[in-house]
Amino acid sequence: MDVIEAISKRRSCRKFKDEPIPDEKVTALLEVARLAPSGGNIQPWRFVVVKSEETRNQLAQATPMPFVPKAPVVFVCCVDSQVFSPDTVGTRFHELKEAGAFLGTPLEEMRPEDYAKRRNSDPIAARAYLGLNAAIAIDHITLRAVELGLGTCWVMMFDQEKLKNILNIEERYHVIALLPVGIPQDVPGPRPRIPIKDVLLKEI
Repeated sequence: MDVIEAISKRRSCRKFKDEPIPDEKVTALLEVARLAPSGGNIQPWRFVVVKSEETRNQLAQATPMPFVPKAPVVFVCCVDSQVFSPDTVGTRFHELKEAGAFLGTPLEEMRPEDYAKRRNSDPIAARAYLGLNAAIAIDHITLRAVELGLGTCWVMMFDQEKLKNILNIEERYHVIALLPVGIPQDVPGPRPRIPIKDVLLKEI
């Protein structure tokens, strides 16, 4: 299956077969998330993989979506606020520099400690930036899932604090989405999409 086929076949799946997902497939999904790109290579995504029936049932206390706990696996997708610490930002920058990522750019001559000072200190903008980067990793998961014969569904209706309490997630992490994963019970048809002429603002 090529990328365009995976994109075309991806659907939001809300009904799953009562069949377990092999560990190797769960690992395959985590691996494509790990390979996702991120700004400054900060790699902020972190995941809690919920497999046990007991814990999945507890998730019902934190989301109004009844299909979430019925999926055999639920990825609780988080971001780590500590990736913005000066040491971590500097380390990631140094790694990119050593890999030759900045050749031919002004960043080639910049020191890691100076790069780390450039970060936007606005907490709202920082949270949005982390979420944007993590969304790339989550989308990698949704597309790889299609290739593996699995269905997923982005769920953003949940109670942050209840989730953290149920899963014992530290304060430094922020949950941005729930991603139930399983074998689709049926294959939904394509959803309506606006035409390219409405997507393209202009060509200049």
